Amino acid sequence: MDYVQEIGRKSKEASRRVQFLGQEEKNEGLKAVARELRQQMGYLLVENDKDVKNAKAAGMKPALIDRLLLTSQRIQSMAEGLEQIAMLADPVGKMECVKVRPNGLQIGQRRVPLGVVGIIYESRPNVTADAFGLCFKTGNAAILRGGSDAINSNKAIVKVIRDGLAKEKLPSDAVLLLEDTDRTVVTEMMKMKEYIDVLIPRGGAGLIANVVENSKVPVIETGTGNCHIYVDESADIKMAADIIENAKTQRLGVCNACESLVVHSRIAEKAVPLIYERLHQKQVEVRGDERAVSIQDGIRPASEEDWGTEYLDTVISLKTVDSIEEAIDHINRYNTGHSEAIITRDYDNALKFHNEIDAAAVYVNASTRFTDGHEFGFGAEIGISTQKLHARGPMGLEALTTVKYVIFGNGQTRP
Repeated sequence: MDYVQEIGRKSKEASRRVQFLGQEEKNEGLKAVARELRQQMGYLLVENDKDVKNAKAAGMKPALIDRLLLTSQRIQSMAEGLEQIAMLADPVGKMECVKVRPNGLQIGQRRVPLGVVGIIYESRPNVTADAFGLCFKTGNAAILRGGSDAINSNKAIVKVIRDGLAKEKLPSDAVLLLEDTDRTVVTEMMKMKEYIDVLIPRGGAGLIANVVENSKVPVIETGTGNCHIYVDESADIKMAADIIENAKTQRLGVCNACESLVVHSRIAEKAVPLIYERLHQKQVEVRGDERAVSIQDGIRPASEEDWGTEYLDTVISLKTVDSIEEAIDHINRYNTGHSEAIITRDYDNALKFHNEIDAAAVYVNASTRFTDGHEFGFGAEIGISTQKLHARGPMGLEALTTVKYVIFGNGQTRP
């Protein structure tokens, strides 16, 4: 795999230049790429259309085609995301935790780039621009490996990014795309400890598990999203229906979409029919436990597998419970550590849910769809980490840096 090794070598060389770019240089580079995305929008749409046509011919599900699709508005959003990243504070060089020891040594931590960040992802071509923007702002070089279904789109976006950097006389190798979509390329990436400092997989459970289990390069795990919404016994039922409709149907093929519902039995007779009707209007199939099936015609019996499934489709599970404790136990058993929500008017139950749910993002009376770098004010995200080291939740700029200790002395020696 000389090709992959060469990409790694070029990226490592670029990282040594990118890490020393000043804030103004990086910001101007991001703005230049944003302009280039807008100027070459027609070219990007043509190349994306090739991928969409191929996906339709292959029988891809509509929800997954939506993940693949670029529109003029989505390209505009990509450009705006880069401009927002340019406006954010640069964490690189920031001094933290400075302290003076009794012997006079001044010890602090300085934020520094990770180096070369490898991103392995599927379908969503907007990830190409987001990943570049966050890596570039933090002084990292990026090696990207997208899915075969988006290869034309990804090649086009990377070309446009490199064009924008070249116009500013900045290192275009700050972003490199592995254009070979053979799976052996991923295997080779996972071995390249000498070139890649961290790997971030974004995609389905199979891809993520493969990278986590087999990579020799350190991995930041971005998880699948079996996200729950729990309708507590004190919930405002209309609010619950509004939030669930949004969380499930606003976009189906995303990791922060609601895939599982949990409803308290004391409110189920009133809540389940309204929620079902809202979802039925959007052609969402509801699979429920025995009690839910008895409450509402049209709900299909759920299997054990349904409780832990990320559907990314017009299907949702519904479990009824007799207490908030049972709800929390069910969610913690089947969730993927992503985003969980409670709909309640009970302050104590809201706090209990916050305290006891094990997830990267826990909501009270809001849609899980907000777990997103843009919505959290990060400009964009490199992924949503469901692990607990070194980052958790939507990963913005700081998650793409590490620290090194810097120590100032005036002749101290250790006795």
